[in-house]
Amino acid sequence: MKKLLLAALFTSAASVATANTMAQAVPTFNPESAEHIRIDMNLLGKESDLPAGYIIAANTPYGVAFYPHLSHLENAQGLHGFHIHQNPSCGATEKGLGTQAGGHWDPKHNDQHSAPWDDAGHLGDLPALYVNAQGEANSPVLAVKIKNINELKQHALMIHLGGDNYKDAPKKLGGGGPRMVCGVIK
Repeated sequence: MKKLLLAALFTSAASVATANTMAQAVPTFNPESAEHIRIDMNLLGKESDLPAGYIIAANTPYGVAFYPHLSHLENAQGLHGFHIHQNPSCGATEKGLGTQAGGHWDPKHNDQHSAPWDDAGHLGDLPALYVNAQGEANSPVLAVKIKNINELKQHALMIHLGGDNYKDAPKKLGGGGPRMVCGVIK
């Protein structure tokens, strides 16, 4: 039992350390000098979508950086799957909330989910997004495969309820599961 508890604590600490390290590696956003777009994000709900904040996507010399300014993500502390989806919609279908966004953006038809730095995966595979104990996400992530924010337009930005292991096993698409927060990139 002690070994299991220690393993769980180590995994949680490693996830937070990874999120903090990734955030430190992203260049500081300066709205005066960086070309950027604002993406309004909404919590997906059965009755209606509620505002969750916004994410700034900005060009950097290293790829596109995403600077989240999100709150009201109660009971969501930890890492979450974060992806660009094919369609510019956050609407629901009979398959669930946010499913009109389609699958992960995959213009090269790689047909596999992978790490955000692996060219073999979808172009829309982004680094996992960290939500703190207060239900806020404000640690930036860097998408090194995406070179310009103009590529993002007419797609959706999605945050999943679960995490992301950057592979298709044991569950498809990193195991992120249901869609929790969505925004259309205009």
